[in-house]
Amino acid sequence: MVKVIYEPNKYLKMGSKIWPQMLSEIIECRELTWRLFIRNLGAKYKQSALGYFWVIITPFIAIGTFAFLNKAGILNIGKTDIPYPLFALIGLTIWQLFSSGLNLGCNSLVSAGEMISKINFPRETLVIASIAQAIFDLIVKLVLIVILFFVYRFIPSWKIILFPIAIIPIITLTLGLSLFLSLVNGVIRDTANAIALITTFLMFLTPVLYPISTKEYLFFKLNPLAALINAPRDLIVYGYIKDPVDFTISSILSILVFLICWRIFHLVETKIPERM
Repeated sequence: MVKVIYEPNKYLKMGSKIWPQMLSEIIECRELTWRLFIRNLGAKYKQSALGYFWVIITPFIAIGTFAFLNKAGILNIGKTDIPYPLFALIGLTIWQLFSSGLNLGCNSLVSAGEMISKINFPRETLVIASIAQAIFDLIVKLVLIVILFFVYRFIPSWKIILFPIAIIPIITLTLGLSLFLSLVNGVIRDTANAIALITTFLMFLTPVLYPISTKEYLFFKLNPLAALINAPRDLIVYGYIKDPVDFTISSILSILVFLICWRIFHLVETKIPERM
């Protein structure tokens, strides 16, 4: 009598050979990812009076608050090489790509509901569709940044065309962390609330709305998010990255985090329907 052992996913034991298989699954489901993105985008602004204007209103409230506190002498933001509203909007736009992407990605599996248990598909597509929504918000804010270029008569460096490449590391980090945190959120539902608080706290520890001073330089070298935020902004303002070494190290770290989290996600993918 031959004993047959059933394995729900034989690819889980392929070791390093699993990477092409994982990538192939994502490519094959690109249409599904697009449909999920359109669905999420429509659901977010459904029955909203202001609709997509919320993407613009939120950063302006934060920038206006910091500008007022700085003018009132409550905060000492420091001198910026470009008009402060423009400096802050660029930084906040990049930061919200990370923070909103992380929050959306963290909730992506839970919000899918019965779809996960009834349909067999790569669950990574849910997380990727959520990150795509954050990228869409980024594009909307970039249009606003271009408008402010004309308002303040600021001419950015021609190397602004490298901006999409410079934000790839922070997108990679956001996607990697979202893959892992979406699993944790499926088990511990408080995770999403905790992430919202942590990202808000981290924003004040990252040079998003203020420049790095000489006294604070060492502290921010220990924060990989600082380099990932400053590098794209440096390309717009100066035409070069001030700290290329820090940016390179942070980029490598982002890739490692993404690969590790993606592998963990894929390993436990077959258990996801049981936890949702």
